[in-house]
Amino acid sequence: MAENKKRIALLMGGKSNEREVSLASGKEVLAHIDQNRFEVTTYDPATDLIRLVEDADKLDLAFLCLHGRYGEDGTIQGLCEMVGLPYTGSGVPASALAMDKEIAKRIFRDAGLPVAPDLVVRKEDVSDFSETAKIALFSLGNPMVVKPLRSGSSVGLSIVESEQQLVEALTRAFDMDGAAMLEKYLPGIELTCGVVGNQTLKALPPIEIIPADGHRFFDYSAKYDAGQAQEICPAGVHKELYDEVQRLSISAHTTLGCRGLSRTDLIFSFGNTYILETNTLPGLTSGSLLPKMAKAYGLSFTSFISYIIDLALTGQDLNIDDYKV
Repeated sequence: MAENKKRIALLMGGKSNEREVSLASGKEVLAHIDQNRFEVTTYDPATDLIRLVEDADKLDLAFLCLHGRYGEDGTIQGLCEMVGLPYTGSGVPASALAMDKEIAKRIFRDAGLPVAPDLVVRKEDVSDFSETAKIALFSLGNPMVVKPLRSGSSVGLSIVESEQQLVEALTRAFDMDGAAMLEKYLPGIELTCGVVGNQTLKALPPIEIIPADGHRFFDYSAKYDAGQAQEICPAGVHKELYDEVQRLSISAHTTLGCRGLSRTDLIFSFGNTYILETNTLPGLTSGSLLPKMAKAYGLSFTSFISYIIDLALTGQDLNIDDYKV
């Protein structure tokens, strides 16, 4: 190994229900990382944690291509800190806060950021599913969105329009998490925007998402199956909405205490823009949204990876324009 090469631990896989997406992200990063600057060793947290700890003092950085629980929720970040290994993305508190939809929305509300009305239901508090469904439908109206409280990639997300559908959706969510967030359904324009940087933040060009026929929202299939959604980047919306999406995404990133990178999902509905959630380790697959935003800004995938690594290694503000193709 050339002495000037940085030693990168590429963490991919893990034990969450987003394992396959994580593996795809990791393979994409491995294929495009600058081999002249970085020497990469892969680790799967599902099987390689002991090896990672043993190797920590020989590594310069952990590049986290992990999604969902046990990877995006602060757990692996805490392990890296315990062994003195710097890592990409947000720290322990921001990672944990963003992963819990209830806490993240509470923080957004306290900061005056717009979010949809919701209820949180926990499995241990439900004795009668039908009665719970009636109360929720009365409180939030019909239709509504049901999400496992701590999951990503729209895994387990449902839009329900009846008491029976809500009972079924709660059952699925409880099987995955033990708790569910019920949100008022807001029809409208789906948007997402990446934010990068340490202290000085940059909002990337937002993407407007138009799910294909048969997809009522940007669900797991629409995210990862080819041809299941149209993703317009930069978003083809009027300038005021474009600017507001960037501003709210930076506000969400800052309010949660994120660093390095994040991606915030939003919806423009009935004249207002609402934050849906913030992802602290967005997908980096060939079809993922954040690389498309970086490309629209003028960065190749390789240069974008280098920028994210350099942000984590230096902890300093870096001019993203210096990484343009």
